[in-house]
Amino acid sequence: MKVPYKWLKDYVEINISAKELGDKLTLSGSKVEEVITKGDDIINVVTGKIEKIEPHPDADKLVVCQLNVGEEELVQIVTGANNMKEGDIVPVALHGASLPNGMKIKKGKLRGIVSNGMMCSEEELGIAENIEVHGLMILPKETPLGKDIKMVLGLDNAIIDFEITSNRPDCLSVVGMARETAATLGTVYNMPSTSFEVKSSESINNILKVDVRDNLCKRYMARGLKNVKIEPSPSWMQERLMDAGVRPINNIVDITNFVMLELGQPMHAFDKREIKTGSIVVERAKNDEKFTTLDEVERNLDNEILCIKDGEEIIALAGIMGGLDSEIKEDTKEVIFECANFEGTNIRINSKKLALRTESSSRFEKDIDPNLVQMAMDRACNLAVELGAGEVMQDTIDICLEKREEKKLQVNSKWINEFLGTEIEKEAMKQYLDSLDLTTEIEGEDLIVTSLTFRNDIEIREDVAEEVARIYGYDNIPTTIIKTNSLKGGKNIKQQMDDMIINTLLSSGLNQAISYSFVSPRTFDNINLPQESELRTCLKIRNPLGEDFSVMRTTTIASMMEALGRNYSRSNEEARLFELGKVYIPNTDPNKLPKEVNMVTLGIYGGVDYLDLKGVVENIIDVLGIKSVSFKRQSENATFHPGKTADLYIGKEYIGILGEIHPDVCDNYGVDTSCFMAELNLDKLYALSNLEKNYRPLPKFPSVTRDIAILIDDSILVQDIEEVIVRQGGSILESVKLFDIYKGKQIPEGKKSVAYAIVYRDNNKTLTDNEVNKVHEKILRSLEYKLGAQLR
Repeated sequence: MKVPYKWLKDYVEINISAKELGDKLTLSGSKVEEVITKGDDIINVVTGKIEKIEPHPDADKLVVCQLNVGEEELVQIVTGANNMKEGDIVPVALHGASLPNGMKIKKGKLRGIVSNGMMCSEEELGIAENIEVHGLMILPKETPLGKDIKMVLGLDNAIIDFEITSNRPDCLSVVGMARETAATLGTVYNMPSTSFEVKSSESINNILKVDVRDNLCKRYMARGLKNVKIEPSPSWMQERLMDAGVRPINNIVDITNFVMLELGQPMHAFDKREIKTGSIVVERAKNDEKFTTLDEVERNLDNEILCIKDGEEIIALAGIMGGLDSEIKEDTKEVIFECANFEGTNIRINSKKLALRTESSSRFEKDIDPNLVQMAMDRACNLAVELGAGEVMQDTIDICLEKREEKKLQVNSKWINEFLGTEIEKEAMKQYLDSLDLTTEIEGEDLIVTSLTFRNDIEIREDVAEEVARIYGYDNIPTTIIKTNSLKGGKNIKQQMDDMIINTLLSSGLNQAISYSFVSPRTFDNINLPQESELRTCLKIRNPLGEDFSVMRTTTIASMMEALGRNYSRSNEEARLFELGKVYIPNTDPNKLPKEVNMVTLGIYGGVDYLDLKGVVENIIDVLGIKSVSFKRQSENATFHPGKTADLYIGKEYIGILGEIHPDVCDNYGVDTSCFMAELNLDKLYALSNLEKNYRPLPKFPSVTRDIAILIDDSILVQDIEEVIVRQGGSILESVKLFDIYKGKQIPEGKKSVAYAIVYRDNNKTLTDNEVNKVHEKILRSLEYKLGAQLR
């Protein structure tokens, strides 16, 4: 919210600079982002009258001027300008002056003649903008002499830029900040006049009917102006609007903008001719209905957007922007002033949906006071009469569906002091609260605070304490140590397991990556996702940063491939990356939020193969204490290589996929080497984890190791072999370790040799050869019977 310092002074007496005021307001809780002063770079430049002009004795193009700058002695200045004459008043940069272009002015000699400064042009003062300058700036003849040029040209008017929080919509106005200023400085502020004279005999009820059909409109008020004269608004109004960042248009439109900035209540003015049916209807738009707003953009609407209609035709988007056809024109003779209050959340959602955030919508979305409508309408009529813009019609149309009432809070003054750690007298507290229009009475040690309707944020006693604290001065509150019985913090179980996974992957040689959750729809094609895949059903972002960030991802594979591709394009010979991120699965019920699923994604290339990736996945499984893990061959996933990919299962629960990325997918990302990737459901891994650690004593009895090498069909998975060995090994089987797989000349076509080291041990006694042989033979028979294995 940009508040011109000069405009603020219209309502409250201020005897300090804009910068000092900004500092004080920040300490009282009104955060100042910046104090902008146009003339900060202009120093020691005053107004002067040219009393005499003489030719320079040694230069044809120079003249010597004697200037009166409000002192007894004249100032002599040598110049090459030729557009001035004796009696003209000009800006004079005296010895020691500074100009916006960085120039420092010092007295010196020009062709032997002393010059004690410089006369200035608009360009040299930094105010020429796009105007072509020819010579010195000539000021009006009534300009007083010796005055600071910043005061004369209005360059001393600072702009204070405030950051207004969403709970203080009353501060989105000059009057609101005047109230804060008066409370901060310990003075009073003045409200603008809202009185006006009604001269017209015609009633608005004879020319207009209003029908509010939706409770999203809390209040709707309308008044009429006759005999309207469209002309530029006066200079004082234009100056204040421009300082606040609003372009002046004409007197009627400027009045509505002025009232909005002054009181914080948006208004709109309709050309009466464009309300052809003589009726205004407030209701929602129809789906796919079209409407062209004042910015000449045709917008597609839906049934959530509240509209102002002339019968069936839309003439404005409620609380956002008016229509192109109903704007005030040069020949407008009758005007309808509209002042209303709309439900804030709806305005915020719809302005974002339409990508149309205006000064009006930014106020309504913060839930401004419905009772402000009356004051704003009266002020607009007051200004219309004052400026001679038109005659106010008889009567007012006022439909109020929600009336906000004042609230009373009883707060103990001793509690406030205890809460703040202060010793403020209750009378002082009353004074602070009264200065904010929070009318307060004292009953014993209690304060009875009446919160006016524009302060809807005053709900509980802590809110009252905050108001006392900020006007008393946060810098005056002593520092105290927090009082508490215990301070206990820590990470929850998910955060702890996240740390375990991150540390495990870091120790496995991978680096953590972070990517955006919103991606391009093209990523589904890049990873060869089938058109019928459910993963293509994704959430679309209503206001995306661009096409590349327009949907929420349903898989993390594309994000990881982009990271691998980026590393490969920068000539990194290898990459080892992992990411803990989310995917977003649309809910079958459109009224419910999407399902957010936590995933862990691994991506590697360069000197690695599938077994390296599988080893890292097994590290994750081990650290989470998960059992009953199986890997099942996967050949249907188009993103992965059909012969080098597996699905991971825990029991019968599908967890994710791991394997080599399909070469076509690698080509889509510009990677000319094999990439290996795993995408696992982290939520399921955590749910199936077992973090309890059971320790066993070192074995007292020796183990027996037997090696076996079997000849088996090449299509048989190693995992199937190990399942048979473990199942038949019984209680004395301690471990099974694969140490060789061989295919060669000695091995028949379609076969492979697989060798295992099998360790047997009994924790209660020493095993005999007979006991071991019995189990070992059982394993061999099962391998032969179930898998067709032959002992080599």
